[in-house]
Amino acid sequence: MLAYCGESVVPMQFILTLLLLVGLIMGCQRQAVPPPFTDDELRPGGEATVGLKPFPSFELPSANLPNSRLTDFHAGKALAQQPWVKAPTVTDARDGLGPLYNARTCLACHINGGRGEMPVDGRTPIFSALVRISIAAEDRTTGPLPEPTYGSQIQTQSVSIAHQFRNHPPQKPVSEAPPEAYVFIDWQSREFRYPDGRLVGLRKPKLRFEKLGYGDFDPRLLTSLRAAPGIAGMGLLELIDQADLDDLADPEDANNDGISGRVNRVWDSQQQRMRPGRFGWKANRASLAATVAGALQQDMGISNPVFSEQPCTSNQALCLQMATGEDALGFEINQPLLASVIEFTRNLGVPRVRQTAANQPVLSLGRQLFYQVGCPLCHQPSFKTRHVQGDREHLGGQKIWPYSDLLLHDLGPELADGRPDFMASGNEWRTAPLWGVGLHSQVNGNRLYLHDGRARTIEEAILWHGGEAQSSRQGFINFAQHQRDALIQFVETR
Repeated sequence: MLAYCGESVVPMQFILTLLLLVGLIMGCQRQAVPPPFTDDELRPGGEATVGLKPFPSFELPSANLPNSRLTDFHAGKALAQQPWVKAPTVTDARDGLGPLYNARTCLACHINGGRGEMPVDGRTPIFSALVRISIAAEDRTTGPLPEPTYGSQIQTQSVSIAHQFRNHPPQKPVSEAPPEAYVFIDWQSREFRYPDGRLVGLRKPKLRFEKLGYGDFDPRLLTSLRAAPGIAGMGLLELIDQADLDDLADPEDANNDGISGRVNRVWDSQQQRMRPGRFGWKANRASLAATVAGALQQDMGISNPVFSEQPCTSNQALCLQMATGEDALGFEINQPLLASVIEFTRNLGVPRVRQTAANQPVLSLGRQLFYQVGCPLCHQPSFKTRHVQGDREHLGGQKIWPYSDLLLHDLGPELADGRPDFMASGNEWRTAPLWGVGLHSQVNGNRLYLHDGRARTIEEAILWHGGEAQSSRQGFINFAQHQRDALIQFVETR
């Protein structure tokens, strides 16, 4: 086929090739040259953004939450803070803990609304972290297949007296369900050397399970260490239009930019169908309600209207025999109280960006370099939340800056856990939002990053990136020291 251009005849294939090249060049330029800075970047949650004074916090209500809703917000916060207790007890509104669990409260792991910690050495068991487990299987449509005896998550605590004294497993006869295991991390260290000779220490976790309470694991066991993530801004992420995320997805890398973000598709037990996932380290939850309800069941052993089962498998007879705090409907937290915790989580505000006249030149350079190496190809800077009516109306129509596309990306073998999660492969992780990333040290003293807390600095986190992020990582490595410092400082102020 030919195309006419003035007096000459040009092959159509040549024109299509030229247009493709122009498109690719323009696409690269869009990433290499950042858009003009605007003041709304300083308010990552839009009108829901909260201030930094008197001190930064991830537990503040969205700044535009109506005053009439503040009482409900603080009631939900109290539910997230107050510990659950063993059943039966006189307080039937707070009993039903366990029998197996990881923590007594939501905010015991999401410390002050921020990330959880990891032990510094192999002598202390994990607490504000957890280990997902499953067995290797081909069927990925219904999610990971639970380990036959231990289920889908290791519960490291128990309401048993034996556990309270750490005398586990207890001497027979056994009358109460012991914890499933105590989990320790043996950190494996290495060094990375920049082209300029600078050395950076890196570490990688190796899990160690002690005192298995219910026998050996299935030989097909797959494990994944997960740090508790920060929970601020989840209500805003919930209102990003799925069509906007779908537009960013490029599973076959059709534009040849090396990035092939994918939407995870997960089972929604409330709607009884497969839906796009967007919450969790592997985007394995479709909704905020499922995220909160799943944590109540798996992390605290609290049955609820979304996940009504106790955290016991059919092979854990003692666990199944333990008393529960279930009401007449079979739940340990009823629908109104569950909704209260969900609404608290939904309405947590995002802190303002820490940019001043004094640090603006360095941050301007860091922002330029952030775009130059292609970080926004996965860490999508901004979205507009969709307009909604009702209780979420104040969160709708906001220009937000999460720096995430909420998609799955292959980050290479070094960060892989080898454990599929619905459509997510063992190499894939959801792009973690960057808002508030540099504030955790002030909020709760946490200075750990990535899904398993291996990175102790933003620099270490970047150096662990591979796969689709390999090009960006290499660009960062090739920068001069002052350029690397500027990019890191830009990320830390988000």
